[in-house]
Amino acid sequence: MIYIVDNISNYFIYLFIIHFGFRLNPRKNKFFIGASILTMLSAGAYNVYFDTNSPIIYILWSVLSICLFFEDRLWHLFILSAALMYFTGIIDTFSVMLIQVVLIGGGVGGTGITWWMEPAYLLSFLVYLLIYLRLFKKNDIYLGDIEFKYKFALLIQGSIFQMFYDYVFYFFNENHARYGLNAYAVFFISIAGTLYSIFLTLNLAIKNILSDRQSRELQSFMCMQKQQYDYQLQQSVAIRRFKHDLVNHIGVVRELINEKKTEEAKEYIDTIWNIQDVFDLKIHTGDSFLDIIVNYYLSLAVKENIEFAVLGKLTEKMPLEMFDITTLLGNILQNAFEAAIKADVPRIRVELVEHKEEIFIVVSNSVAKRINTKTDFFMTFKKDKENHGFGMKNIVATVEKYHGECYMESIVENREELFQISIAIPREKKG
Repeated sequence: MIYIVDNISNYFIYLFIIHFGFRLNPRKNKFFIGASILTMLSAGAYNVYFDTNSPIIYILWSVLSICLFFEDRLWHLFILSAALMYFTGIIDTFSVMLIQVVLIGGGVGGTGITWWMEPAYLLSFLVYLLIYLRLFKKNDIYLGDIEFKYKFALLIQGSIFQMFYDYVFYFFNENHARYGLNAYAVFFISIAGTLYSIFLTLNLAIKNILSDRQSRELQSFMCMQKQQYDYQLQQSVAIRRFKHDLVNHIGVVRELINEKKTEEAKEYIDTIWNIQDVFDLKIHTGDSFLDIIVNYYLSLAVKENIEFAVLGKLTEKMPLEMFDITTLLGNILQNAFEAAIKADVPRIRVELVEHKEEIFIVVSNSVAKRINTKTDFFMTFKKDKENHGFGMKNIVATVEKYHGECYMESIVENREELFQISIAIPREKKG
């Protein structure tokens, strides 16, 4: 029976690491999930019947059960399962040795495969859980994001430590009575050092990812700023050209009036009016910097035949710094623009609502497909996923900076699929 329990313990460890570490989801077909569980239990039953723990059987059921359970490329699952078997085997070795040392020190005889293997698996799982909570979940990073050199370093590092501990444990098992408590202390400290080195390697890999992420976010922001600057520059050039020719235009109108050509003068004035209307800001929100961002995306929307509407107006400036306004509204409107352009009826709507203590910004856009807001909040559908997908995270981070609230949902309005993001930003306290 112990073989079946061992298989179940390993099985759940694999599922935990792959799902939470590599963000792979189970197959939607329950037949494959059932086949995965049956493969694992059958291997355990085989070991029970023949009273063996064959490495070949262990490898076969591990690889097959993982490939059946998760939805991904088979070659990727195969490599992943092989690497996991190797690495978890190393951690299990440390756990087993640790418990065996305790048993030997307590005078408990027998170091074969017995009941104490289960606490060893539990101890290993606690290590994985601690790594997930303290490193990956905390930094919103996953094992799949880590570069190959760090993953390979962990395997090599673990191999060296395992060979070392195999020798140390054999020596300790034969001579533990000679050295007493000092030997136990050294053994425990050395295992703690091993686990610390694993955490250190992972922490270094995560810092490298965070540094690259920050660099890409800064590049994305600078690109957004440049686009808005170019838009302002074009507007400024248009205004200077108009002012340069304004004297000539007034001269023409004056001559037409002197010649009493009233209709021609009116037509010429309308022409001049239409020219200045091109570079005049179409939307006024009440915040001059917000005007630039909104009018920039309005110009993009007009070029792509996207319906763009702004409802409401602010009576005072946004309680955000210029950098944060660009990060917040720039990312929201950029995402809305990229989603709306793919829809059958492209449209974007911005609503500005002032309350006594908060300013509400609600942006809705049409989408090509319904978005699952429980799973797709921070997903990017662009091909270059490594350099994109930060928009939503930056939006949430900016809202949290000002102690605001952010809510995203997929809604249906007039039988049309819309993605809507609602932002609430507290007003600055006066006095």
